[in-house]
Amino acid sequence: MPSPRSSRERRTGRLEFLSLVSQRSPGPPDSPSRRRESSSSAAAAPLPEEDCMKLNPSFLGIALSSLLAIDLWASKRLGVCAGEGSAWGSARPLMKVIEVSGHGIPWLLGTFYGLCQSDSSAAREVLLNLLFALVLDLVLVAVVKGIVKRRRPTHNKMDMFVTISVDKYSFPSGHATRAALVCRFVLHHLVLAVPLRVLVVLWALIVGVSRVMLGRHNVTDVLFGLLLGYALYSVVEYCWLSPLSAPALFALWSH
Repeated sequence: MPSPRSSRERRTGRLEFLSLVSQRSPGPPDSPSRRRESSSSAAAAPLPEEDCMKLNPSFLGIALSSLLAIDLWASKRLGVCAGEGSAWGSARPLMKVIEVSGHGIPWLLGTFYGLCQSDSSAAREVLLNLLFALVLDLVLVAVVKGIVKRRRPTHNKMDMFVTISVDKYSFPSGHATRAALVCRFVLHHLVLAVPLRVLVVLWALIVGVSRVMLGRHNVTDVLFGLLLGYALYSVVEYCWLSPLSAPALFALWSH
């Protein structure tokens, strides 16, 4: 007959064994049906919002990405004068002459010189507003370039005529903006024969096209620049400077 002491020791050992087992497995073992339920609940759980956005991109995002890809592809294909070894590399010097014709410095210096030499009050009014338009164009393009900060095409050769800090960016094309602005200004305020008016329009278009051919800009840079310059003229017309609205400026230029 076992003694009371040995029976107490057996009960104590059994309790210790059960406590160890309970510590190792805090819950009942998973049955196959339980595992299936947990997997189905995990599959039914909604994905985080950021994962949903990656798996289901918006139509606008797809459209913008596609437009950017087409823009880069077309710009590289049309950059036929980007270097001397390009398809039309021999025409690069002519394209650079067109580039200078649309640069801001020649236009600013020429307008300033004409303003100083003019003896007509009507001519001074037109030239003063052209100078105001050119300065406004430079400031606006520099601000937009600094905000957007789109790099120039990779096939561009940085040998441009007189650049500043923001000229390392390409959006929008300052040459295209200036060409459209000057074109609309000249057509509205100078009396020209029809052939000369056609030449002015062709010059503005050629300046825009040359920016892509030289590899300076992407197609969308030029298109936006032309639209911006066209709209900027309306701002100049709205803020037109006259002897009544800006008498101090006209007194400064009067002889």
